[in-house]
Amino acid sequence: AQVIVDQFITSAEDKWARLSGLTMLLPHGFEGAGPEHCSARVERFLTLAAEHNIQIVNPTSAAQHFHLLRRQVKRPWRKPLIILTPKSLLREPFVMSQLDEFYSGTFQRVIGDPDVSGQDAPQRIILASGKIGVELLKERAKAERTDVAIIRLEQLYPLPYQQIQEILESYPEGTPTYWVQEEPSNMGAWYFMKVKWDEFGLSQNWPLQIISRPESASPSTGSKKTHI
Repeated sequence: AQVIVDQFITSAEDKWARLSGLTMLLPHGFEGAGPEHCSARVERFLTLAAEHNIQIVNPTSAAQHFHLLRRQVKRPWRKPLIILTPKSLLREPFVMSQLDEFYSGTFQRVIGDPDVSGQDAPQRIILASGKIGVELLKERAKAERTDVAIIRLEQLYPLPYQQIQEILESYPEGTPTYWVQEEPSNMGAWYFMKVKWDEFGLSQNWPLQIISRPESASPSTGSKKTHI
């Protein structure tokens, strides 16, 4: 599968002008199972991403998933779509959507935080993608915190930096900003985000720091007890 992805799916348009609307739903989410059950190796896909050759997304609601698949079918052009799919979110009430969210709206590449505005002057801004963003929102609600803004990055590539910048500009410049991921620091989207953050000039006003597991040669421990 890795050879097919490298040689055909991510490069066929550039090499042979062959378009593909292939959609891949790949299990991805650290949930205490074995190491190979938790990682779709998003870092590899982000390394292969260039010239708008693929789409890499990590949706966090039922409506988002619906609009994403609908977008893939309705668009007049074809690009491979890689969806990171945490198994636990399939059964998570927090990510349920109301029916009217399916009838209207579109896929949101990035979702801001309607509960914490710039007027609240949050102590920090957190950016996260996928399951970890949902978990952070749940924990914040449980702790009744209003001093942390949580921004969910639903599309990792192409990176919607303009939308990210618009959301960040609603908060005071210099607010400590963190990329939070459940993967070890040498995996996941951290290196990609750090490079793009500097490339698009976002680091001048919102220097980005990392919160993650330490570097590791294996995606996870494979031990439920250690994971918890």
